[in-house]
Amino acid sequence: MTGEALIPERVIARLRPHARWLVLSAVVLVAVTGAASFAMFFFDEWLQRGAVLAGAIVLTVLLCVVPLLRWLSTQYLITTRRIVVRRGLAVRTRQEVLLSRSYDITVRQAGVQSLFRSGDLLINTGLDRPVVLRNVPRAALVQRAIIDVMQASVNSNTAPIAIARRPSRPAAGGGRRARASR
Repeated sequence: MTGEALIPERVIARLRPHARWLVLSAVVLVAVTGAASFAMFFFDEWLQRGAVLAGAIVLTVLLCVVPLLRWLSTQYLITTRRIVVRRGLAVRTRQEVLLSRSYDITVRQAGVQSLFRSGDLLINTGLDRPVVLRNVPRAALVQRAIIDVMQASVNSNTAPIAIARRPSRPAAGGGRRARASR
């Protein structure tokens, strides 16, 4: 131990991708339910009704449930020290990026993303590929928050040096408080 007190890690944000893709799933769910209900009354044979019901279930699972589960299984956690990206339905992937090792953060917005103020955050760590946080809501705000945390971590590493160089007694003028009251 070096005798330095470690600052505990705090959670700054827990994010998921923007939920605009779930709107399409909701529209599909309403359309499939309406079409299946109409078709159930249109056909008289139980085999035809069973085929319509099976088709409606398959479409609902593929176009509504899978996108919802995929959205729920993606999470971005931003703390004071790192960014954790969790993805996957059957195979879970967890990727961590230390903020002290990140070089730059880029926001990329394409088409519809700029309308919803969401975007992709590209975190360059100096490796082959940048880490990408896809469809982050309010991407510019998240970028600024991460940059502020990165700067605070750099400043906290140099803070003991700055404190050691500061004079122990206030200067002959009374310091800041005396100047502020004048």
